[in-house]
Formats: sequence, structure tokens, C-alpha cells
Amino acid sequence: MVTTMYQVQGMTCGHCVNSVNAEVGAIPGVSDVQVDLASGRVTVTSESPLDTDTVRAAVDEAGYDLVGA
Repeated sequence: MVTTMYQVQGMTCGHCVNSVNAEVGAIPGVSDVQVDLASGRVTVTSESPLDTDTVRAAVDEAGYDLVGA
């Protein structure tokens, strides 16, 4: 298992957390997503390292911006 932390900008509420969790959690190989609303930190556990562009696309689909990995 691989754990990677990402920085997401634009989340302001519980709905934001749920949206990011659902989109990133739908990426094949992802087993867990933890979102810290206060810091904007998203911790993703996956079977193998994820392509940053794939994570960026999922975060974008949720309506937010991936600003760092």
C-alpha cells in the first residue's frame, strides 16, 4: 500500500469533503481517502503509486484545484 498526501484548494464545507472523497475514491486502486478540510490536505491510500494527473482530474471533476502533491 502507498499513502500519498495532496493539497487541494477551494474546499469550504462538508459537501466539498464528500465530493472530493467520492471522486478520488473512485480512482481504480484507491482503498482510502481522508480529507482534512481545515488544512486542505487529502491523504490517499492506494495499491500502487497514482498518476498525479489522474488525481488532478478527479479533484477537478469534484470542482476543486489540486495545488500540490
